[in-house]
Amino acid sequence: MNTLDQKINDLFQGLVVRKDLVKAVRGNAVVPSYVLEYLLGQYCATSDEASIQTGIETVREILRKHYVHRSAANKIRSEIGRNGRLKIIDRIEVDFIEKDGGRHEAKFENLGISKVLVDADTVKRNTKLLVGGVWCIADLEFIPSLYNSSIWIRYL
Repeated sequence: MNTLDQKINDLFQGLVVRKDLVKAVRGNAVVPSYVLEYLLGQYCATSDEASIQTGIETVREILRKHYVHRSAANKIRSEIGRNGRLKIIDRIEVDFIEKDGGRHEAKFENLGISKVLVDADTVKRNTKLLVGGVWCIADLEFIPSLYNSSIWIRYL
């Protein structure tokens, strides 16, 4: 690591993202670079090489466990129904539905589901959900009786 890189890491400890690591973690996930950079920022924001390697493995594991591949969407929907809850990484769009007192419903791009209920607190904390699609890490919960919908977003 050169002197400038070391100085940047010292001054902005825990905030530096090495963009060269994006290729190392991408694999076959069709995820935007900024999503990978976010995860790398969470687990690899250090100058310690051993910690970086551990962080890369953690990010790969997160992608392996939670990223939704379109080809596996039906399997993941079944897993949500069977286990009752699952954390996923996918692109989401949220709409406000005025009828019946108003509610928020999400559409997940790769998972291929819509009319997923989103609680008002989640939308209030994450207002960008209402402004076009965004990538997210969300906990989906299976609750068959609510508004004839089968999946509910609890945490984002």
